Amino acid sequence: MTEILGTQAAPDEWIVYFTGGCALSLVVFRALWLPARNAITIAHEGGHGLVALATGRRLEAIRLHSDTSGLTVSRGRPTGLGVVLTLAAGYPAAPLLGLGGAALLGTHRVTLLLWVATALLLAMLVMVRNAYGVLTVLLTGAAFLLVSWLTSPGVQSVFAYAVVWFLLLGGVRPAFELQSKRRHGGAPDSDADQLARLTHVPAGVWLVFFHAVAISALIGGGRWLLGF
Repeated sequence: MTEILGTQAAPDEWIVYFTGGCALSLVVFRALWLPARNAITIAHEGGHGLVALATGRRLEAIRLHSDTSGLTVSRGRPTGLGVVLTLAAGYPAAPLLGLGGAALLGTHRVTLLLWVATALLLAMLVMVRNAYGVLTVLLTGAAFLLVSWLTSPGVQSVFAYAVVWFLLLGGVRPAFELQSKRRHGGAPDSDADQLARLTHVPAGVWLVFFHAVAISALIGGGRWLLGF
Protein backbone atom coordinates (compact mmCIF):
# COMPACT_ATOMS: atom_id res chain seq x y z
CA MET A 1 0.00 0.00 0.00
CA THR A 2 2.84 2.38 0.79
CA GLU A 3 4.31 1.75 -2.65
CA ILE A 4 0.98 2.50 -4.34
CA LEU A 5 0.33 5.71 -2.40
CA GLY A 6 3.93 6.89 -2.50
CA THR A 7 5.61 9.12 -5.05
CA GLN A 8 7.95 8.19 -7.84
CA ALA A 9 10.78 10.05 -9.49
CA ALA A 10 9.78 12.77 -11.96
CA PRO A 11 10.45 11.81 -15.60
CA ASP A 12 12.91 13.66 -17.79
CA GLU A 13 11.36 16.67 -19.48
CA TRP A 14 11.76 15.17 -22.94
CA ILE A 15 9.53 12.23 -21.93
CA VAL A 16 6.67 14.58 -21.09
CA TYR A 17 6.95 16.29 -24.48
CA PHE A 18 7.52 13.04 -26.37
CA THR A 19 4.45 11.33 -24.92
CA GLY A 20 2.40 14.45 -25.59
CA GLY A 21 3.52 14.42 -29.22
CA CYS A 22 2.65 10.74 -29.58
CA ALA A 23 -0.80 11.31 -28.07
CA LEU A 24 -1.38 14.27 -30.39
CA SER A 25 -0.51 12.07 -33.39
CA LEU A 26 -3.12 9.54 -32.31
CA VAL A 27 -5.74 12.28 -32.20
CA VAL A 28 -4.83 14.18 -35.37
CA PHE A 29 -4.28 11.37 -37.86
CA ARG A 30 -7.52 9.63 -38.77
CA ALA A 31 -5.96 6.20 -39.39
CA LEU A 32 -4.56 6.26 -35.84
CA TRP A 33 -7.57 7.94 -34.27
CA LEU A 34 -10.14 5.35 -35.36
CA PRO A 35 -8.75 2.46 -33.27
CA ALA A 36 -7.45 4.70 -30.47
CA ARG A 37 -10.88 6.29 -30.08
CA ASN A 38 -12.08 3.10 -28.36
CA ALA A 39 -10.31 4.32 -25.22
CA ILE A 40 -12.27 7.58 -25.32
CA THR A 41 -15.50 5.62 -25.78
CA ILE A 42 -14.68 3.55 -22.69
CA ALA A 43 -14.25 6.77 -20.70
CA HIS A 44 -17.41 8.29 -22.24
CA GLU A 45 -19.67 5.36 -21.39
CA GLY A 46 -17.98 4.92 -18.03
CA GLY A 47 -18.84 8.54 -17.27
CA HIS A 48 -22.51 7.92 -18.04
CA GLY A 49 -22.50 4.81 -15.86
CA LEU A 50 -20.71 6.35 -12.89
CA VAL A 51 -22.99 9.39 -12.76
CA ALA A 52 -26.07 7.22 -13.21
CA LEU A 53 -25.10 5.28 -10.08
CA ALA A 54 -24.16 8.46 -8.21
CA THR A 55 -27.58 9.99 -8.89
CA GLY A 56 -29.48 6.91 -7.73
CA ARG A 57 -30.37 5.48 -11.12
CA ARG A 58 -30.17 1.74 -11.82
CA LEU A 59 -27.34 0.96 -14.20
CA GLU A 60 -28.38 -1.99 -16.38
CA ALA A 61 -25.86 -2.28 -19.19
CA ILE A 62 -22.93 -0.74 -21.02
CA ARG A 63 -22.19 -1.65 -24.63
CA LEU A 64 -19.15 -0.74 -26.69
CA HIS A 65 -19.21 -1.22 -30.45
CA SER A 66 -16.51 -1.75 -33.06
CA ASP A 67 -17.38 1.56 -34.79
CA THR A 68 -16.31 3.25 -31.50
CA SER A 69 -19.88 4.12 -30.58
CA GLY A 70 -21.35 3.04 -27.27
CA LEU A 71 -24.53 2.86 -25.25
CA THR A 72 -25.23 3.03 -21.54
CA VAL A 73 -28.65 1.93 -20.31
CA SER A 74 -29.93 3.05 -16.92
CA ARG A 75 -33.36 2.99 -15.33
CA GLY A 76 -35.06 5.65 -13.27
CA ARG A 77 -37.19 8.74 -13.72
CA PRO A 78 -37.29 9.74 -17.40
CA THR A 79 -36.96 13.40 -16.42
CA GLY A 80 -35.25 15.33 -13.67
CA LEU A 81 -31.75 16.14 -12.51
CA GLY A 82 -30.52 12.54 -12.38
CA VAL A 83 -31.09 11.77 -16.04
CA VAL A 84 -29.80 15.19 -17.11
CA LEU A 85 -26.54 14.72 -15.20
CA THR A 86 -26.21 11.18 -16.54
CA LEU A 87 -26.57 12.33 -20.15
CA ALA A 88 -24.29 15.32 -19.62
CA ALA A 89 -21.48 13.19 -18.16
CA GLY A 90 -20.38 11.37 -21.31
CA TYR A 91 -18.40 13.93 -23.29
CA PRO A 92 -16.71 15.54 -20.25
CA ALA A 93 -15.66 12.15 -18.84
CA ALA A 94 -12.44 11.60 -20.82
CA PRO A 95 -11.05 15.13 -20.37
CA LEU A 96 -11.94 15.17 -16.67
CA LEU A 97 -10.28 11.78 -16.18
CA GLY A 98 -7.27 13.22 -17.96
CA LEU A 99 -7.33 16.23 -15.66
CA GLY A 100 -7.44 13.97 -12.60
CA GLY A 101 -4.61 11.91 -14.02
CA ALA A 102 -2.56 15.02 -14.66
CA ALA A 103 -3.09 16.06 -11.05
CA LEU A 104 -1.70 12.71 -9.88
CA LEU A 105 1.25 12.88 -12.26
CA GLY A 106 1.89 16.45 -11.18
CA THR A 107 2.54 15.08 -7.69
CA HIS A 108 4.55 12.14 -9.12
CA ARG A 109 2.04 9.44 -8.18
CA VAL A 110 2.43 7.23 -11.24
CA THR A 111 1.72 3.94 -9.46
CA LEU A 112 -1.46 5.26 -7.86
CA LEU A 113 -2.71 6.47 -11.23
CA LEU A 114 -2.14 3.06 -12.83
CA TRP A 115 -3.95 1.20 -10.06
CA VAL A 116 -6.88 3.63 -9.96
CA ALA A 117 -7.30 3.26 -13.72
CA THR A 118 -7.19 -0.53 -13.42
CA ALA A 119 -9.81 -0.50 -10.66
CA LEU A 120 -12.14 1.71 -12.72
CA LEU A 121 -11.81 -0.59 -15.73
CA LEU A 122 -12.56 -3.69 -13.64
CA ALA A 123 -15.60 -1.99 -12.12
CA MET A 124 -16.85 -1.08 -15.59
CA LEU A 125 -16.27 -4.60 -16.90
CA VAL A 126 -18.98 -5.92 -14.56
CA MET A 127 -21.61 -3.89 -16.43
CA VAL A 128 -20.47 -4.47 -20.03
CA ARG A 129 -23.01 -6.61 -21.86
CA ASN A 130 -21.58 -7.31 -25.32
CA ALA A 131 -18.61 -9.36 -26.52
CA TYR A 132 -16.74 -6.55 -28.24
CA GLY A 133 -17.11 -4.36 -25.17
CA VAL A 134 -15.85 -7.09 -22.85
CA LEU A 135 -12.85 -7.69 -25.12
CA THR A 136 -12.02 -3.99 -25.35
CA VAL A 137 -12.19 -3.36 -21.61
CA LEU A 138 -10.31 -6.59 -20.82
CA LEU A 139 -7.46 -5.72 -23.19
CA THR A 140 -7.26 -2.18 -21.84
CA GLY A 141 -7.26 -3.39 -18.24
CA ALA A 142 -4.67 -6.05 -19.06
CA ALA A 143 -2.38 -3.39 -20.50
CA PHE A 144 -2.54 -1.42 -17.25
CA LEU A 145 -1.97 -4.55 -15.15
CA LEU A 146 1.00 -5.72 -17.21
CA VAL A 147 2.63 -2.30 -17.13
CA SER A 148 2.03 -2.01 -13.37
CA TRP A 149 3.42 -5.47 -12.53
CA LEU A 150 6.07 -6.26 -15.09
CA THR A 151 7.76 -3.06 -16.19
CA SER A 152 10.28 -0.69 -14.68
CA PRO A 153 9.33 2.66 -13.12
CA GLY A 154 10.62 4.41 -16.25
CA VAL A 155 8.32 2.45 -18.55
CA GLN A 156 5.40 2.98 -16.17
CA SER A 157 6.01 6.72 -16.28
CA VAL A 158 6.07 6.81 -20.09
CA PHE A 159 2.86 4.77 -20.25
CA ALA A 160 1.08 6.90 -17.66
CA TYR A 161 2.01 10.18 -19.32
CA ALA A 162 0.95 8.87 -22.73
CA VAL A 163 -2.42 7.76 -21.38
CA VAL A 164 -3.13 11.05 -19.62
CA TRP A 165 -2.07 13.14 -22.62
CA PHE A 166 -4.34 11.03 -24.81
CA LEU A 167 -7.33 11.49 -22.51
CA LEU A 168 -6.77 15.25 -22.47
CA LEU A 169 -6.14 15.66 -26.20
CA GLY A 170 -8.51 12.92 -27.33
CA GLY A 171 -11.24 14.32 -25.11
CA VAL A 172 -11.37 17.46 -27.28
CA ARG A 173 -12.07 15.82 -30.65
CA PRO A 174 -15.41 13.99 -30.04
CA ALA A 175 -17.37 17.20 -29.42
CA PHE A 176 -16.09 18.59 -32.72
CA GLU A 177 -17.06 15.33 -34.44
CA LEU A 178 -20.55 15.57 -32.97
CA GLN A 179 -20.82 19.19 -34.07
CA SER A 180 -19.89 18.19 -37.61
CA LYS A 181 -22.42 15.35 -37.67
CA ARG A 182 -25.21 17.61 -36.46
CA ARG A 183 -24.30 20.23 -39.06
CA HIS A 184 -24.90 17.60 -41.75
CA GLY A 185 -28.13 16.38 -40.21
CA GLY A 186 -26.72 13.35 -38.38
CA ALA A 187 -26.82 12.13 -34.77
CA PRO A 188 -30.43 13.19 -34.00
CA ASP A 189 -30.34 11.26 -30.72
CA SER A 190 -26.94 12.46 -29.54
CA ASP A 191 -26.36 13.35 -25.91
CA ALA A 192 -26.71 17.04 -26.79
CA ASP A 193 -30.03 16.52 -28.56
CA GLN A 194 -31.45 14.37 -25.78
CA LEU A 195 -30.40 16.99 -23.26
CA ALA A 196 -32.05 19.68 -25.38
CA ARG A 197 -35.33 17.79 -25.36
CA LEU A 198 -35.14 17.24 -21.60
CA THR A 199 -34.06 20.73 -20.54
CA HIS A 200 -35.33 22.94 -23.39
CA VAL A 201 -31.79 24.33 -23.59
CA PRO A 202 -30.63 24.25 -27.23
CA ALA A 203 -28.31 21.43 -28.24
CA GLY A 204 -25.79 24.03 -29.40
CA VAL A 205 -25.48 25.30 -25.84
CA TRP A 206 -24.73 21.79 -24.62
CA LEU A 207 -22.09 21.48 -27.33
CA VAL A 208 -20.49 24.67 -26.07
CA PHE A 209 -20.48 23.15 -22.59
CA PHE A 210 -18.77 20.00 -23.87
CA HIS A 211 -16.17 22.09 -25.70
CA ALA A 212 -15.57 24.30 -22.67
CA VAL A 213 -14.99 21.38 -20.32
CA ALA A 214 -12.64 19.58 -22.73
CA ILE A 215 -10.55 22.64 -23.58
CA SER A 216 -10.37 23.81 -19.96
CA ALA A 217 -9.26 20.35 -18.85
CA LEU A 218 -6.61 20.27 -21.58
CA ILE A 219 -5.24 23.64 -20.53
CA GLY A 220 -5.27 22.80 -16.82
CA GLY A 221 -3.98 19.27 -17.26
CA GLY A 222 -1.32 20.37 -19.71
CA ARG A 223 -0.01 22.91 -17.23
CA TRP A 224 0.28 20.23 -14.55
CA LEU A 225 2.03 17.80 -16.89
CA LEU A 226 4.46 20.42 -18.15
CA GLY A 227 5.12 21.77 -14.65
CA PHE A 228 3.88 25.31 -15.31
